[in-house]
Amino acid sequence: MRVVSGMRPTGRLHLGNLHGALTKWVELQTTAECFFFVADWHALTTNYADPSNIQSDQREMVVDWLSAGLDPKRCTIFVQSQVPAHAELFLLLGMLTPNPWLERVPSFKEQQQELQDRELNTYGFLGYPLLQTADIILYRATHVPVGQDQLAHLELTREVARRFNHLYGPLFPEPEPLLTKVPKVWGTDGRKMSKSYNNSIWMGEAESSTRQKIMEATTDPARKRRQDPGEPTKCGIYYLHQLYSSAERIQEVEAGCRSAGIGCVDCKKWLLEKLLPAQAELESRRADVLREPDVIDDVLAEGSARAREVADATMEEARRAMKLTGPVPSSPESPLVKELE
Repeated sequence: MRVVSGMRPTGRLHLGNLHGALTKWVELQTTAECFFFVADWHALTTNYADPSNIQSDQREMVVDWLSAGLDPKRCTIFVQSQVPAHAELFLLLGMLTPNPWLERVPSFKEQQQELQDRELNTYGFLGYPLLQTADIILYRATHVPVGQDQLAHLELTREVARRFNHLYGPLFPEPEPLLTKVPKVWGTDGRKMSKSYNNSIWMGEAESSTRQKIMEATTDPARKRRQDPGEPTKCGIYYLHQLYSSAERIQEVEAGCRSAGIGCVDCKKWLLEKLLPAQAELESRRADVLREPDVIDDVLAEGSARAREVADATMEEARRAMKLTGPVPSSPESPLVKELE
């Protein structure tokens, strides 16, 4: 089983990223051949006007990957832009992919409506699901971990792979979804945890700020007074309990909230009993990674070299299938260049 997945570089990751994706990645690296990449080109699809933070955000994100447990000895960690074959395959797939296939991807219109503060009528934004396709099939992935809301993107990947194979002969597997049950992780304001909402609790955040954020977090709005009963499923603290607390404690939270047997302050203190030690462990791991900054560069350099090796082998077959010759090597020392001269 070969797995491919990536993240846009957005800087430090929060608990939603940890439980929504990273925990699954760490699990998969023990059972499959995994390629996990920093999707820096994808960052340009919506932030092309100001790419100044991409490099620093990339570094912060990889620190969190390593502190969460990704092991470069068990998986390949690399940077998308360090593997030029992603761009070449994206170009070739663009020649055979109908425009309507891209226009019907749900996130195309959704993000245009959500991000109205920037101009998104660009070729790159329309085509980013096809770049995702190239990212995946370039490594001939058999499986991709996705949530239910990402199935449309993966189905496009499967359709494009099928079309390529029909036109040029079998080369790319049609990757199967590894459906992940993405846990509901609400931010401190009662909305989905997101960096753009400024409502996040960072992975390995210090005890003092983690405690403050939890104690000030929004809970069930129906509980205006201590004696008012509440509904735990309307409270973000409850969903954090599901990630950190024991089954017995979760039952206590449910019963106590609905009967007003406990107050929101009690509920938050119970959560902190488990959340703070987990944050302290992540903080310690993060500090270990940051103590050796050269290791991050080595991990990305070695991972990108490994990814290029696999990607170049795929592209050689793809060019042959499409009756194309390979690119002329740029090095003047290349035997082929000397032969052409």
